[in-house]
Amino acid sequence: MSFPGVYRLDIPQGNLISQDQVDQLRPGLTKRQVNFIMGTPLIQDTFDQDRWDYIYSFQPGGGERVQERISIYFDDNGFMTRFDGDFEQTPENDQFGEITATQ
Repeated sequence: MSFPGVYRLDIPQGNLISQDQVDQLRPGLTKRQVNFIMGTPLIQDTFDQDRWDYIYSFQPGGGERVQERISIYFDDNGFMTRFDGDFEQTPENDQFGEITATQ
């Protein structure tokens, strides 16, 4: 049942993730550099400090909820090795493909 003239709020939650942020990610970045680019992760696993999860969901007033996520992985020395999720780097910025950073 819907009442005419009732305004429904848009509900954004989590970390807003942009393609520009994803294009800046590179293997070998430190946790501090990733934090500068992406912000503080929404989820940091207490038992696995080498994985950060960024999740963003948006539900327009009265519409379907849309969710995006990206997980960033680090090696034991705190350097980024890879990421996965709902985003890919744009082709002109993807110089590394599936490279794993080595230090």
